Amino acid sequence: MCDASPALATDARRVAIMTVLTLLAGAVDAVSFLTMGKVFCALATGNVLFLSFALAGEGDVPVARPATAIGAFMVGAAIAAVVLKWLAERGRAWFQAGLVSEAVLLVCAGAMAWWRHGTEAAGSDHGIVALVALAMGVRASTALRVHVPGMPTLLSQTAIAELINDVLKRPRATLRGMSARQRLARTRWTATVGGIFAGGVLGTLLLVPLGTGRALLVIAAAVLLLAAATLAVPPRGEATRQDLKAP
Repeated sequence: MCDASPALATDARRVAIMTVLTLLAGAVDAVSFLTMGKVFCALATGNVLFLSFALAGEGDVPVARPATAIGAFMVGAAIAAVVLKWLAERGRAWFQAGLVSEAVLLVCAGAMAWWRHGTEAAGSDHGIVALVALAMGVRASTALRVHVPGMPTLLSQTAIAELINDVLKRPRATLRGMSARQRLARTRWTATVGGIFAGGVLGTLLLVPLGTGRALLVIAAAVLLLAAATLAVPPRGEATRQDLKAP
């Protein structure tokens, strides 16, 4: 008997959307780490470690870059949490608002990088680091509000651990032999890990012909296209109508 349901269809749609966002987060971190002075703008854990290295006087990492990224990330997450909650309580399209806000910040960062550095690496430009980290803070609150288990879009460690534990628990089980919910869970974990990896590859490849500024503009355009797509193609069915418009 098939155990698929409208709720599962909604989950599958969200998984697809969050996979794209995960891939773009990997691309952002590739751009930031390789061209902004070894700083992560999406992976906040990496910046916490870089800051600890800098404060300890090791690793040849200045305090300012990771501190700027962490501070901007926190500000973006805090502002987005308040604004998205306000929009959701009024029945507004909070998810699309979060994506558009992220894209606008990435456009500003990309334009600044292009203007100041052309097609070269942005280097330790703290203004660009702050704008990109601010955008990723907005992303973090947007993803948290969507709340797809195992898909925070900015972190892969938990997904790797859950995927390994699931495979070890059912080593002989294939996707075809699982229930719909089990397949969806394993798909989420795999999509998170694969999305971060693929995004890192994509971001690195974008840098070669485009440079920091134009690479960020391409990523921003992809975020805007996703926001438009979620508005243009609403979920099917009564149970999923408010998929990404209500908490």
